[in-house]
This record gives sequence, C-alpha cells and structure tokens, in this order.
Amino acid sequence: MGKKKKLFRFADIKIMPCVFEPTMDDCKSKNYALKGNWRSTYFKNDNPLILELGCGKGEYSVGLGKKYPDKNYLGIDIKGARIWYGAKTVMDEKLPNIAFLRTRIDFIDAFFGPDEVDEIWLTFSDPQPQKPNKRLSSKHFVELYKKFLKPGGLIHLKTDNDLLFESTLEQIQEHGYTLLEKTWDLYGEMPESLDADTREILTIRTYYEQLFSAKGFKIKYCRFKVH
Repeated sequence: MGKKKKLFRFADIKIMPCVFEPTMDDCKSKNYALKGNWRSTYFKNDNPLILELGCGKGEYSVGLGKKYPDKNYLGIDIKGARIWYGAKTVMDEKLPNIAFLRTRIDFIDAFFGPDEVDEIWLTFSDPQPQKPNKRLSSKHFVELYKKFLKPGGLIHLKTDNDLLFESTLEQIQEHGYTLLEKTWDLYGEMPESLDADTREILTIRTYYEQLFSAKGFKIKYCRFKVH
C-alpha cells in the first residue's frame, strides 16, 4: 500500500462515526465511556452484540451485519488502514448495526462490561508460533473474554493454520471448555449438525481466507463455550 493511501485512510477513519479510536489512557483506566453501553449509546437497541477480534478488513463483521440486521457487530483490530475498508462499506451502505474499534486485543476488557457480549469470532488470527500465550484462543485471552462474555456465549474460531487449531482444541480440553463443533476441513466436510444459518455464515470468506484457500490450505472451524 502506498504511503499516501495509507495516510489518507488513517485520516478518513478519524471522521467516520462508525469507527472508535480509544486513547492509551482509555486502555489503562478501563473506564471507556461506551463500556457497558454499546447497545444503548451507539447502536440504540437491545440486540445481541457480537465481536470479530482481529477483524482485518472487516469482511465477517460486514457480511454478518448485512445478513442479520437484528444483531450488532463490532470489528476490532489495531490496523486502521485495514479497518477503513469495512468502515467505508458501512458508511456507503448506511449499515447502522456495524461498527469498528481500533485497539489492541490485549486491552479488550477495557471496553466491555460484564455480560455485554453475546459471541466472539476469531477469524484467521495470527498463530503466534513462538508465543502461545499471545494466541487469541489461549487461556490468557479467554480469561479476558470471560469478563464480558455472557454465560453460554459462543467463541468461534476459523483458521487455515494447523498449529493454531490444534492448540485451540488442546486449550478447550485442558481448561474444561465445552466444545460444540469442530472440523479440520470446513468446506470438505462441514458438520451435518450445523443448522442452515450457521452453514451460510461459514461461507463468508475473508480476504486472507480466499488467499489461503486458493493455495490449497484447508479451512478449520470450531465453536465452544467457556462458561
């Protein structure tokens, strides 16, 4: 990406009302104004709130938001130039149930109150081969999610990476989470137990997923509950 385009996108998201860029003080104080108030203050409804962590260009947030206008979607990533793509779609198509939060996932618990979030999507997260505790499905991050994920709330993982998928399954077993579905080849052997809506959701493909699939990588998927 050219430097001028990148700078333009950074500037552009600053004036987009669907993009939130908290300060480092917000991250550290854990007193962010929208914490516990995303539905009432921004979305102005009481619909379920679903997060896409490491959302990149926001393909899942946008795709899900279009399919389910009765649910709220919030894509979260630190890469502002990537978020711009999804945010521009939201602005151009006037999609009121989709927004973006630009921050590091390390600070995720600073922005949501207890029981505020219904589901979490981890879409093609960095596998962190040398830093297992930095994986978004590691116990460290799951403990953060528990602070704001509703009891019975779902975590979905979709990845092309064998290491990340195997590690996630190990974490589920080791820490007593409830595994609901898993497949090592989503498009080759999609679980028959999945309902029609979930099957359709899983066909949404991110930019990176399309790249990986084109190279022959099998896409893995699982969903689980942590409490």
